[in-house]
Amino acid sequence: MTAPQIRIPATYMRGGTSKGVFFRLQDLPEAARVPGTARDALLLRVIGSPDPYGKQIDGMGGATSSTSKTVIVAPSTRPHHDVDYLFGQVGIDKPFVDWSGNCGNLSAAVGPFAIANGIVDPERVPRDGLAVVRIWQANIGKTIIAHVPMANGEVQETGDFELDGVTFPAAEVQLEFMDPAAEEPGEGGGGAMFPTGRLVDELDVPGVGTLRATMINAGIPTIFVEASAIGYTGTELQEAINGDAQALAKFEAIRAHGAVRMGLIGHVDEAARRQHTPKVAFVAPPASYTASSGKVVRQEDIDLLVRALSMGKLHHAMMGTAAVAIGTAAAIPGTLVNAAAGGGVRTAVRFGHPSGTLRVGAEAAQVDGTWTVTKAIMSRSARVLMEGQVRVPGDAF
Repeated sequence: MTAPQIRIPATYMRGGTSKGVFFRLQDLPEAARVPGTARDALLLRVIGSPDPYGKQIDGMGGATSSTSKTVIVAPSTRPHHDVDYLFGQVGIDKPFVDWSGNCGNLSAAVGPFAIANGIVDPERVPRDGLAVVRIWQANIGKTIIAHVPMANGEVQETGDFELDGVTFPAAEVQLEFMDPAAEEPGEGGGGAMFPTGRLVDELDVPGVGTLRATMINAGIPTIFVEASAIGYTGTELQEAINGDAQALAKFEAIRAHGAVRMGLIGHVDEAARRQHTPKVAFVAPPASYTASSGKVVRQEDIDLLVRALSMGKLHHAMMGTAAVAIGTAAAIPGTLVNAAAGGGVRTAVRFGHPSGTLRVGAEAAQVDGTWTVTKAIMSRSARVLMEGQVRVPGDAF
């Protein structure tokens, strides 16, 4: 006798250039309301993983790092916050849920989801205008402030804000990532924005060589290298890298050895179990190119080029958390990101990615020889795609 399917209230949402399945903590089966194997097993089954075919046909996932995501939201247990937000990056062909980092794109959907599901105090939500939602990002111990547009007492989802990598315009959601480089105790990297104490390191990667790298904890731990040093121009699209097994292996080697230098793992072998973080990206000075949509990105319209990998593949646009890292590093003279943008003091940059361009700002200052960043700012959009219930076999977790 096989177990029948159970129903779990859920919402399928787009946030920025990602999609994920959103849950209220209280709606999860009791065993999955706390961290552990039951929660992981449930989310794997919801998304359709592990799938040796790499398609996630029997689940809600879309077979890419951008669409293999889950979110759990609850009323906040932290003072001066509205909601607690937990993000799970679900493996596609392997049985793991990575809880080590945030998703900056889906962060844009947390405020709208929380308002629509009664998690935010109604007295803090205006009938019209902007609702300010104070989000506690539980994975990394950070505050995110979302400015969510409201119309006639409901979240406004439609609008004319265009985001490269998203086909249709929608309402703009501005996000403020507060103290993005301040790590909670226990996080890798010893709590420093630059865990090695240097803006640029010499990173030895067996089989690849010695690369100059900027390794930063801001938004998400990220390793930046120069495109020219690894044989690229910075104008590459997904097919130029994702179909090249040797290239992907090279990037994974860079990521693993960088993770050790950042103090995120003790040995390169541990990187396989921590795929969500750190990210690895390559930068180059601005140049014109044709984005994946066919749109021409002009050299004069951008400050630099950035390409980033997520979960072992070149991202189709840019991860929101990596955009925070880009904005932060660009604001600090001496980093490879700042140099690619032309050097000097910068409060914002517009960078080119495979789908187009993105602007991100950061407020940085040097105090007693140490760089600090008070916040990073960028705009995204979010939309409910479907709401109701997901079904999974009752014995799946």
